[in-house]
Amino acid sequence: MKSPQLSTAQNVFDFAIVGLGAVGSAALYNLSKFTSSVVGIDRFDPPHILGSSHGETRITRLAVGEGEDYVALAKRSHLLWEEIERQTGQKLRVPCGGLLMDSGIQTWEKHGTEGFLNRTISFAQRGNIQHQVLKADEVKDNYTFFNLENSGKAYLEKEAGYLFPEKCIQAQLDLATRNGASIRRNLPILKIEEVEGVLKLDTANGPIFTKKVLISVGGWVKDFLPKVEQKRFKICRQILHWLEIEDASNWRDMPVFMWGFGPRPEDFVYGFPSLDGKSIKVATESFLETNHPDQIVREVSQSEQEAFWNEIISERIKGLTGKIIRSEVCFYTVTEDARFVIEPHSTLDQVTMVSACSGHGFKHSAALGEYLADKMMGNIPSVPDFM
Repeated sequence: MKSPQLSTAQNVFDFAIVGLGAVGSAALYNLSKFTSSVVGIDRFDPPHILGSSHGETRITRLAVGEGEDYVALAKRSHLLWEEIERQTGQKLRVPCGGLLMDSGIQTWEKHGTEGFLNRTISFAQRGNIQHQVLKADEVKDNYTFFNLENSGKAYLEKEAGYLFPEKCIQAQLDLATRNGASIRRNLPILKIEEVEGVLKLDTANGPIFTKKVLISVGGWVKDFLPKVEQKRFKICRQILHWLEIEDASNWRDMPVFMWGFGPRPEDFVYGFPSLDGKSIKVATESFLETNHPDQIVREVSQSEQEAFWNEIISERIKGLTGKIIRSEVCFYTVTEDARFVIEPHSTLDQVTMVSACSGHGFKHSAALGEYLADKMMGNIPSVPDFM
């Protein structure tokens, strides 16, 4: 490819991935299996703490109540994490099991779906996913920390567990570099335009030219869209808390857990086994809107911590001291139906957008990156079309 403004090939590529979080790093890695003419570009230095792919752990599960068409992505992702673990020698996924609880008081809606627990169970049955359905007394007998209402029930999945998001991203970036891909860090894209049949990506360090672009920038997708299209993407600040535990031995072998206790999407809490022997990470979800990721309040106030403990945790989870050791902020980029957005850019040919993942994307990111790489290469994807 000849660039209209560049005589050397150092800034000329067949493919460019803009945004190197969960999906972008996976797409870069998978494209690098086929070609070294690919560049990954990020406004920060990934993995970093400013987006949606940090915070030590992320839940992964196979039967995903958000949509049965996502099950194939989750299954494929588990295989890909195993592949990456073999290549890097790193532990990226811990299959400790996963417990999904429903208080059974009112129909619980999560990520745009009603009857989330029952949907999960039916998807597991049809997808031959090993699981158990537990009554409330069985939950309380086996997992004594959870004060599940007698009206509740739970789904227990053997293959569920957690991923280490920062390690997953770094591993894929390392493999992509090993395969010959280029990475440009701390380099925001100022503008994308078509120039003489190629795509020109303007940066502070000069232009980058490419044939095809994948925009995988999470909430910063708004920077690449006309104002009328930005309204589709809702930026929702999330808070992660590390709560002090009373007895480390009781929490080390726990499954990841998710608990819907009311009808609203916010009536939900999830958490992880203890990694440090001192605390467990626990969080809820918020769907209050912030206009842009750059406007997110990154500090967590004492009143927010107190409200989390008093309103969400204190009467539901036992074995905690009541002390919050630390808190962190991340965010979701959410659509109205909580579905992924994968589509051509409305005004730029050969530019594909992938955002939002609506708070349930990391578990799928390995397979989603592979799927997008196959699409960009013109290959038949390993998973069926799901959009």
